[in-house]
Amino acid sequence: MKIICIGRNYADHAKELNNPLPVEPVFFFKPDSALLINDQPFYYPDFSTDLHYEVEIVLRIGKVGKNISPAFAGRYYDKIGIGIDFTARDLQRKCMAEGLPWEMAKGFDNSAAISKFIPKENFNDMKKINFRLDINDKTVQQGNTRDMVFSFEEIISYVSRFITFKTGDMIYTGTPAGVSPVKIGDNLKAYLGNELMMDFLIK
Repeated sequence: MKIICIGRNYADHAKELNNPLPVEPVFFFKPDSALLINDQPFYYPDFSTDLHYEVEIVLRIGKVGKNISPAFAGRYYDKIGIGIDFTARDLQRKCMAEGLPWEMAKGFDNSAAISKFIPKENFNDMKKINFRLDINDKTVQQGNTRDMVFSFEEIISYVSRFITFKTGDMIYTGTPAGVSPVKIGDNLKAYLGNELMMDFLIK
């Protein structure tokens, strides 16, 4: 099972980090040990002092595929969830400044919080899905899939040029603006539409 993460897929988020908009999808990986499931608490790691949340729509791949045409890409995911891509921003900045890979800032244990998944048939329009993140009952991020730079189909088609999708793979599809640090004691609640999907603590 692979965890594939798309970067800079919302223009407002790229702008807030002073990053240019990509002309093709940018992706990286997290290991399966990064998953945080069942609303378990996230324990603040000792190697970072600037840990950021990034709420994202997550696709679950439903069948094996390679070199998938955009016209058929919608057939390759069957469920949708919501996730938090935790980022050790201080480590990421250091690695980027030195021209080094920054997996340590993204792929550490429990850095990919994930909700339950909902069949995609439950959604009327994939291009109009609202989602948001509340911390301590205050909304800190909110997005809609209509604002993505690259659609679900474009992401699946592009990534499948390089890697084979297998059933159960997950795609974190990018975060809107509003990323910021978390602190011990914070309560994170993530929503798809008005449905509460995740509710967990930072410890």
